[in-house]
Amino acid sequence: MSKTFTVSPTTTKALVDSGYKINVERSTGRVFSDEEYQAAGACLVPEGTWPNAPRDHIIVGLKELPQDDAPLIHDHIHFGHCYKGQENWDGYLSRFALGGGVLYDIEFLTHPPATPGTLGERVAAFGYYAGFAGAAIALLAWAHQLTNPTTPLPSVMPTDYPSQSDLVKAIKQALEHAIHINDSQPPRVIVIGALGRCGTGAVDCCRAVDVIPGSFIEKWDKDETKAGGPFSEIAGSDIFINCIYLNQPIAPFVTTDSLSKPGRKLRVICDVSCDPSDPNNPVPLYHRNTTFVKPTLSVDIRGDGPELTIITIDHLPSLVAREASEDFSGLLLPSLKTLNKRDEPGVWKRAETVFREKVNELPKANLVH
Repeated sequence: MSKTFTVSPTTTKALVDSGYKINVERSTGRVFSDEEYQAAGACLVPEGTWPNAPRDHIIVGLKELPQDDAPLIHDHIHFGHCYKGQENWDGYLSRFALGGGVLYDIEFLTHPPATPGTLGERVAAFGYYAGFAGAAIALLAWAHQLTNPTTPLPSVMPTDYPSQSDLVKAIKQALEHAIHINDSQPPRVIVIGALGRCGTGAVDCCRAVDVIPGSFIEKWDKDETKAGGPFSEIAGSDIFINCIYLNQPIAPFVTTDSLSKPGRKLRVICDVSCDPSDPNNPVPLYHRNTTFVKPTLSVDIRGDGPELTIITIDHLPSLVAREASEDFSGLLLPSLKTLNKRDEPGVWKRAETVFREKVNELPKANLVH
C-alpha cells in the first residue's frame, strides 16, 4: 500500500487560503495524519464516502480506483494507468464514459508542448523519489548478495527509515561491509534514463551514500540507447537501474539471451519504470511486481554469472513518503489553483483532450451499461 499522496497538508493550506473548500477522507494509510490536514483548514469526512459526494465535487486520489463496474459521475484526478493498452484499460475508462465523469490523469497533466501534436513536460511527477528509492533498494540488494549470498533480500519497509537521511545512512553502512568482502571494489551502476527526474534521483542516491566513485556510475540517456538494445554494457555492470519514461515501442535493453552470455557481472536490476503489462517493456524478465515485504524476484538466467535478482516495486516513493509527497504536491499546486478555470485552455483542458481521445477508442460494446 502506498503511503504517498498527491495533496500534502502544506498544499491543502495553500488551496484553502486561495478560497477552495477541501474535504479530506480520514485515513491511517497516508504518511500525513488526519490532524495535519485539519490544522491546514480541511474538513475531515469518513473514509470511503467519496462516491456519495455532490456531483460537482472533484475527487483527488493517487492511483487507479479498485475494480468495479459502477459508472463514475465525478471528475477525478489520479494516475489511471489506462492510456497505454494496460490490462482492463477499456473497462476502467468505460466507467467514466458511462457516468459522465472526466479523468484528469496526473501522468498527462502537462505544460504546453514545444512541438504541436506532442505532449509537453509533466507538471508533477513522483519520478525523482521513485528513482532515489529504487536505487536505494538496488544498492541494499547488491550489498545483501555479497554478505548473505544464499538468502533473498529481506523486507525493506518505509517504517525502517524515518527520513531520507536515515535511509542513506543505512545504505552506506551496508555497502561498506559488502565492498570490503568484494576486494574493496564498489558496485558499478548503470542508470538508463539518467537525465530525467527519475534518473536524476537514482544518480543522486548513488552519490549520496558517498562510497561509490563518480566514475563507477554510468549515466545513459537517449543518445546512448538510440542504436537499440540489448546492451552488453548492462551485463558488464553490477547494478542496472531502468528509469526511462516509455511512450513508444523500443528494443529491449536486456533479454534472457543477452544476460546468459559468458562473463556477466550483473547481480541486481531495478526497473523503476516497472509496468509488467506493457507489451513494450524494455526489461522483459518478469511478469509481476515485487513489494517492500518481498523486494526482489530471482531471474532464471543461464550462464556463468552470479545470482540475478530484479526489483519491480510500483510504489517506490513510499520508501521516502513524506519527502516524496511534499515534493510532488508542491509541483502540482500551481495547477490545482487553476481548477476553477479548468474549462479554459490550459493544463486541465489538455488533460481532458487526451481523456476524450482515449474514450473515443473504446469499443462500442463498452458504452452500453
